[in-house]
Amino acid sequence: MSASHVAQGKEAPYYYVPADSVHPVRASASLLITLLGAALWINGSTIGFYMVLVGLLCLFVVLYGWFGDAIRESEAGINSQRVDHSYRWSMAWFIFSEVMFFSAFFGSLWYAREFTTPMLSNLDHQTLLWPNFSGTWPNFGPAGIVPEFKTVGPFWLPTINTALLLSSGLTLTISHHALRANHRGKAIFWLAATVILGFTFVGCQAYEYMHAYQDLNLRFDSGAYGALFYMLTGFHGFHVILGATFLTVILFRLMKGHFTADHHFGFEGAAWYWHFVDVVWLGLYLFVYWF
Repeated sequence: MSASHVAQGKEAPYYYVPADSVHPVRASASLLITLLGAALWINGSTIGFYMVLVGLLCLFVVLYGWFGDAIRESEAGINSQRVDHSYRWSMAWFIFSEVMFFSAFFGSLWYAREFTTPMLSNLDHQTLLWPNFSGTWPNFGPAGIVPEFKTVGPFWLPTINTALLLSSGLTLTISHHALRANHRGKAIFWLAATVILGFTFVGCQAYEYMHAYQDLNLRFDSGAYGALFYMLTGFHGFHVILGATFLTVILFRLMKGHFTADHHFGFEGAAWYWHFVDVVWLGLYLFVYWF
């Protein structure tokens, strides 16, 4: 019987059910404060900014305690094989929901390019609705109502970001194999490299946004192209931040001696998520920057 299935010399329960927790209620209250603050902030209220800060700070405190409880349960050996299976299925369905999330935005990009734009440029629509509308992608809207902007090409920053993410997937795989071989020092080194590459990607994308906004005049209201560009790349960047944060927590756990060669789903779950982020970026790189 492995360490993760043993608690004080006895086999772990068939299915461990934790005690009642206040974490979900506190997390909900924190998110409510954050969203209300964001609504007030967008509408010009000064207090909205401070509400967002307070809500996010409270959320981080709640998550710290919540994650800590889950980690202590795992390290105490009270998670049985059934609980491990539950974690795996939960993570798999969560990633599937993320696939559907990004599929909606990729579908919007495809529909706007292949259907909406050509349809609006046909003779009937030009005569009745928008004369002189150009059916090219991207465009400046009917009668040029969208201020002129330039698109973001694949060279060089998006290509550099692609190399960073693909390299991070490789270093993460090396770290995983090292952990399975019980080489903890090697696993820590390559996981640290993965975290650095991930946050470097975020920094490069922030620089890209500044360049697009200031030099290319590409903004969120730059027609369908601008909206979809920032929605797709922005949500992906948020997922990179989230995934890099996951991996940072796993890195500190590795340094504290957590996980074994046979039982390390916390590591595996974070790795699944990171590889998903890599795959989504490849789609973005092709369909947003190249096509």
